Amino acid sequence: MKVLLLENIHPTAAEAFRRAGLEVDARPGSLSGAELVDALEGVSLLGIRSNTTVTAEVLDAGKDLLAVGCFCIGTNQVDLASAAQRGIAVFNAPFSNTRSVVELVLGEIIALARRLTEKTQRMHEGIWDKSAKGSHEIRRRTLGIVGYGNIGTQLSNVAEAVGLRVIFFDTADRLAHGNATRVGSLEELLAEADVVSLHVDGRPGNAGLFGAEQFAAMKPRSIFINASRGMVVDYDALRECILSGHVAGAAIDVFPVEPKAQGDAFESPLRGLDNVILTPHVGGSTAEAQEEIGHFVSTKLLGFVGGGSTALSVNLPEVMPPNPPGAYRMGYLHSSEPGVLAGLNKLLADSGANVIGQALSTRGEQGYVVTDTDKPLAEHVLTELNRAPQTLWLRFWEPQV
Repeated sequence: MKVLLLENIHPTAAEAFRRAGLEVDARPGSLSGAELVDALEGVSLLGIRSNTTVTAEVLDAGKDLLAVGCFCIGTNQVDLASAAQRGIAVFNAPFSNTRSVVELVLGEIIALARRLTEKTQRMHEGIWDKSAKGSHEIRRRTLGIVGYGNIGTQLSNVAEAVGLRVIFFDTADRLAHGNATRVGSLEELLAEADVVSLHVDGRPGNAGLFGAEQFAAMKPRSIFINASRGMVVDYDALRECILSGHVAGAAIDVFPVEPKAQGDAFESPLRGLDNVILTPHVGGSTAEAQEEIGHFVSTKLLGFVGGGSTALSVNLPEVMPPNPPGAYRMGYLHSSEPGVLAGLNKLLADSGANVIGQALSTRGEQGYVVTDTDKPLAEHVLTELNRAPQTLWLRFWEPQV
């Protein structure tokens, strides 16, 4: 079994796959189009980060592909519906780099409030600019968090600890942490916040969420931060607001179009502006976070190919079966229709197989059942299941020694 890892995924992942006896091809940059299609020949597991796009055409080309691991938070770079239709599991790391992103955002809030970007630049130019003009403490300022998920909630907790007042807006019903206050609309948050920090996901509906209208609605001389998705923000509009002085500073970690590999040229309308921090999508790029992500996602991929577990899969029904000793295991992904499980169990009973464990879950139009039996299944059982119109795939595992 072959694994292809792209975009400098932490060596922890490659080590885990090699220990499991898999062949690993690890590459530093991303691939796209024909390059990616060619590289997928014979590949069973694909590991990517945020800069590799896995389309339906790519999935069609990956004839041997069993699963995709997104070694990051987001999965919008993968066509999840197409992957599900083909029975290809997709996993990500929804929690592993949360703290790293939060610490970056908090550091940026302080740096922008103190206008440290300008101070350090002038010092490098040999200019001693000792002045408190435009420099503020963050204590008692209001932080407005747009998107109160895993990162938004942890930012809320840490921000309160350093004296920020926190308000948040989310389209989902989220429980407020600590003394944070939910507001009823994005407009209400923008009118009240001294710092606006975006933490929304990459779903298509969020494209263009923040543009000229939203920047105009922000408090004069407030700060803007985006460490979520590049396509969410109109950066030309942000440039105009910074030049006019309406926005006092900004920190941007994500961009609509990002270079493919280390050292490639970077272009943005925000380059060269005072009190603007630009970072190359490094919110989760700490040694600690990348190591944890490498461990977490590789564990999920190995659990899937080694025992059929789909726990925390983002596109297939989630099943985390136990591992009874001496069991013969069958994973059965199928169209979710009435009577499939009953028909399966009748087949097993008629063949004389004793079921010693079974776990079933459905998701959308698919069902996934993992069945453990005390002996290998009869050939006619497998033939009949493979012929069934609802069958997507069958996979088998021998008893663990």
